[in-house]
Amino acid sequence: MSASAQQQKIRRIVWTAAIASVTATGAWYGAGLKTKSELEQIAEKRREATPTEKIAQLEEQRGGLVAKRLGLEKKIRELEMRAQGATREESMQGQERRR
Repeated sequence: MSASAQQQKIRRIVWTAAIASVTATGAWYGAGLKTKSELEQIAEKRREATPTEKIAQLEEQRGGLVAKRLGLEKKIRELEMRAQGATREESMQGQERRR
């Protein structure tokens, strides 16, 4: 390779890296702005919500939390039974899904 061809190759690599880094930085910054904007909109909706809407949101959250609690209690019960020597099948007995 001649010195000119080598120099062009290096220049091409530098430009490619520079453009890629600017693009990545812009995408990252834009995503951050979008996330911030979405969070501000959610906060604004919460502030403007009527008491009835707030109650409905809280009841929905409560339903999700109750479902999580039931799942965790089931897992704890199964682990306790296995710790007492029960097999996996014995610890899950009575909890089969019905179709």
